[in-house]
Amino acid sequence: MNLHEYQGKQILSSFGVRIQRGIVVSTTDEAVTAAKKLTEETGTGWHVIKAQIHAGGRGKGGGVKLAKNLGDVERISGEILGMMLITPQTSAEGKLVNQVLIAEDVYYPGDSNPEEFYISVLLNRATGKNMIIYSTEGGMDIEAVAEETPHLIFTEEIDPLLGIMPFQTRKIAFNLGLSGNAFKEMTQFVTALYTAYIKSDSSMFEINPVLKTSDDKIMAVDAKVTLDENALFRHKDYEAMRDLREENPIEVEAKAAGLNYVDLDGNVGCMVNGAGLAMGTMDLIKESGGEPANFLDVGGTADAQRVEIAFGIILRDPNVKAILVNIFGGIVRCDRVAQGVIDAYKNMGDKIKVPIICRLQGTNAKEAKELIDNSGMKIISATEFQEAADKVQEVLSA
Repeated sequence: MNLHEYQGKQILSSFGVRIQRGIVVSTTDEAVTAAKKLTEETGTGWHVIKAQIHAGGRGKGGGVKLAKNLGDVERISGEILGMMLITPQTSAEGKLVNQVLIAEDVYYPGDSNPEEFYISVLLNRATGKNMIIYSTEGGMDIEAVAEETPHLIFTEEIDPLLGIMPFQTRKIAFNLGLSGNAFKEMTQFVTALYTAYIKSDSSMFEINPVLKTSDDKIMAVDAKVTLDENALFRHKDYEAMRDLREENPIEVEAKAAGLNYVDLDGNVGCMVNGAGLAMGTMDLIKESGGEPANFLDVGGTADAQRVEIAFGIILRDPNVKAILVNIFGGIVRCDRVAQGVIDAYKNMGDKIKVPIICRLQGTNAKEAKELIDNSGMKIISATEFQEAADKVQEVLSA
């Protein structure tokens, strides 16, 4: 689950990480009020207006601007609120900005060359260890840094049983070229950041930039946070941070129906029971000359109601030219799934305008195929993987 910058900073602050303070607002009046409050608390008369969307590169799209007075705050927040912000990480249509963060200006007057760093924490799946990636080139496109100057990217792997050790935080601060109080501040910052990552059950924390102020303070100026959805039952307060406006509406609908669905860009919809089989089915579609339009796992039950909902979700994608139903009947019997597919097809009537290939294998697969073949519905039955692939290829080339 992705979070907005202000939400990620709230989590960081709760674990003792120094952050750039700010107030999230949704109107220009609230923006001016927030700026006045920040001025009283921090003494700064300048503020940074930041669009709050689930995408990086906001500054490149005009979603991050500096306001030097309250007039600027009102004008700039009015320009950003309601805009369709296009960044390198959004679609061509962009994302609607519903909120902006009014943040304190932490770049001190006269500091013409502030030091900015990049730090992220995530899991290295190859080693099974958490990993801190860091660089002196903060505030820049880290992918470009890695490609053009890979020697400026450092990594530190952390044993999950030991946690982050003091020598590792010192190594990070040393590699970032820090000394004195800034060195000490960075070791504390990294320790608190890693603690936040672990205790919030996150998949990723990315801070770009981490700022060293002219008086040697270390703080997070931005925060990109992804939480592990499987651990949200332990964090009800974090679950409440979910912003459904930022998520794919079809995926939101599927989740509400108990379906595991991910929208893709292909032309063959797939409905499968089990994540592993779903991945295999996507490979099958590729082998047949198609491209998967989605990942959809209906789970252990595939009755008529669930199948009908799944069909409806798949068919909302105008790019879908065929649907492959691939079910392994282990816990669930294939004949019951077949009847569910038939009933759903009848209920949906002329809403289904694309070919459906139905492969059922496992318990009562023979009976299931007979049900499909004798149903009178325009459903193409298959038993083997290769047979299903051939039939997908046939309907796509027809």
